[in-house]
Amino acid sequence: MPIYLDNAATSHPKPESVYRAVDHALREIGTSPGRGGYRRGLDATRIVFGARESLAELFGIKDSSRLAFTSSATEALNLAIAGMLRPGDHAVTTTMEHNSVSRPLRLAEKRGSSITRIPCDRSGFLNPRDLAAALRADTRLIVLSHCSNVTGTVQLLAEIGHLATKSGVPLLVDAAQTAGVMPIDVTAMGISLLAAPGHKGLLGPQGTGFLYIAEGLELPPLVVGGTGGHSSGEEQPEEMPDRFESGTLNTPGIAGLRAGVEFILSTGIETIRKKEMSLARHLVEGLGRLRGITLYGPAPEKERGGIVSFTVEGRDPAMLGFTLDQEYDIEVRTGLHCAPWAHRTIGTYPAGTIRVSPGWFTTDQEIETFLSTMHEIIKT
Repeated sequence: MPIYLDNAATSHPKPESVYRAVDHALREIGTSPGRGGYRRGLDATRIVFGARESLAELFGIKDSSRLAFTSSATEALNLAIAGMLRPGDHAVTTTMEHNSVSRPLRLAEKRGSSITRIPCDRSGFLNPRDLAAALRADTRLIVLSHCSNVTGTVQLLAEIGHLATKSGVPLLVDAAQTAGVMPIDVTAMGISLLAAPGHKGLLGPQGTGFLYIAEGLELPPLVVGGTGGHSSGEEQPEEMPDRFESGTLNTPGIAGLRAGVEFILSTGIETIRKKEMSLARHLVEGLGRLRGITLYGPAPEKERGGIVSFTVEGRDPAMLGFTLDQEYDIEVRTGLHCAPWAHRTIGTYPAGTIRVSPGWFTTDQEIETFLSTMHEIIKT
């Protein structure tokens, strides 16, 4: 069996309950939520409502109707950024963002918004004082990733959220790398908008995600159409979550997402976090002992996500990744990881890095096998 170390892209494998939930929704439910008053239609509606409630519990969301399902974190971020920024508005972000943040911001910029990109340090950290200095009277949005998908750098989200609340500027958080693996409470952390995918740390299937929108924020929808209710009106409904859920929802995917979230709730987020930190520490310490390796991101004693990026002196990351896959059956990510701004910040553009990202089902023995393999490759 291959050793899979690309959980920052998609978590694999999933809990068995996730596979069962998807299969049940496809085989036994088979229909769509809100589209019929018969029993199976109501069962589909209950699946989606249950998933919404479980996510609300995980993220401290008091009203689950403020959570809209999307096909991905990318869609959620586009919905938030396009909805919040108008020509003349100002937004603040960082130089460590994924393209799912930086490209929608670039589009907003082309449409007349202005964007300030605050430089982070070579470890990927944002200084909150720099963020405070960048805010202006016309600042409409702060948007940043909780954890870098390149370096595993975890930003000081509670401090940033306090600053956003004090300044009266909504904070949009890209939680692609922390949802399901680090505690997030939208109220305590001052988060106005939270975007996350279902297929990473939340342990659900691909094609799922969500956007949380705080009470009092009003965004136009990206897509309008049938919502299963309010069928007589020509205008898109105002009510959450129908306003942002036009078309047929991915009920099997959402059923799997619900099972993934319930697995996290029953296992305990702190237990999951503790294991992620242990695996990351094992990687950092083991790679740090190998000749010619440069590690990127936080120092070993700093808090970090489970992502570890590195380069090997004189070796192309893409070729090393190919060798690991073809000769050793070890799957890692190489290149820019859809985050060129981040690689410019840490000095690895344009070749990028080798990224290793263990998950809940990764074992210490798999990490040890990877480390011994790297030792063997570097010697050749």
